[in-house]
Amino acid sequence: MVFRKLMTALGAGVEVDTVLSTPQVRPGGLLQGEVRFKGGSADHKVDEITIDFTAVVEVEHGDSEHHATYTFLRSRVSGPFELRSGEARSLPFSIPVPWETPLSAIGGRPLPGMRLGVATELALAGALDKGDLDPLYVEPLPEQGHLLAALDRMGFRFGRADLEKGTLRGSSMPFYQEIEYHAGPEWRRHFNQLELTFVAGPSSMDVILEADTRGGFLTSGHDVYNRFTVRYGDHPGGVEQSLRDGLAAMARRRGWF
Repeated sequence: MVFRKLMTALGAGVEVDTVLSTPQVRPGGLLQGEVRFKGGSADHKVDEITIDFTAVVEVEHGDSEHHATYTFLRSRVSGPFELRSGEARSLPFSIPVPWETPLSAIGGRPLPGMRLGVATELALAGALDKGDLDPLYVEPLPEQGHLLAALDRMGFRFGRADLEKGTLRGSSMPFYQEIEYHAGPEWRRHFNQLELTFVAGPSSMDVILEADTRGGFLTSGHDVYNRFTVRYGDHPGGVEQSLRDGLAAMARRRGWF
């Protein structure tokens, strides 16, 4: 399966076709493909070709919010070269996917609320032409998949996912992902909702839990947090136990256990 894009650069008749051979990737993996292009009716100098990773992020401003598109990776595929009239060429690329790239698909199905894309930008004759976005589907790392599956087994129901503007401790990204769940039966008396965030790195990832607690007699609900580390290669049972320990720790802060 490939995603294709065809554009005519700046009225010059230069056709560019970007083909992704790995439309589904994982954090820390490689996005591979090639940029194919064909010259127009005259010779042209191409200054450079770059590929951008983009994400639609929710930005809060006072009492309002809006969505903005962020470029969180720019990779140069080619420097300057001469493209002759009618000449057909192709440039293969292999781009490391940042470890902190948010998830946008699970089990081959798009994750509702997430909009990630790849755009090819052609710099020709001192001007830029950025084509339409190709969707980028980022699947969970195995350990992320263990946690998501554990939440399903514990009865949590997926609500929505989005990207929020801001930088978390240990992160270099200008935004972070929140995957929101409705509490399962085991935890419903403690939590209204649970939000899950991953801060992934080369050898391990931090898991951040935020729960919207239920209020009690003469008390109001509030948010509680927990953060723990999962190392890649940890046994799935150990990963699930870390999740349960994190949930229990948040519950203990209100004297529930």
